[in-house]
Amino acid sequence: MEFQSLFAMLVVGALAGWLSGRIMEGRGFGIFGNIIVGVVGAFLAGLIFPALGFSVGGGFISSIFHATVGSVMLLFIIGLIKRS
Repeated sequence: MEFQSLFAMLVVGALAGWLSGRIMEGRGFGIFGNIIVGVVGAFLAGLIFPALGFSVGGGFISSIFHATVGSVMLLFIIGLIKRS
């Protein structure tokens, strides 16, 4: 993996984690936690969206969208686990 792709993945993960923290009303985990949530959310969305037949195309904006939706799903699941 090249440095540029790793850097892009971290930037997309950070943006997606920050956006998902805003969407889910302050459930963010700080900068490093947001990066992890964003990257895991992008992986989760990468597994779920193709199975559902959902695609928004390629590019930076669609990567952020996919990762944000996956991160919101992940934060929702974490919230359910914390409540029980």
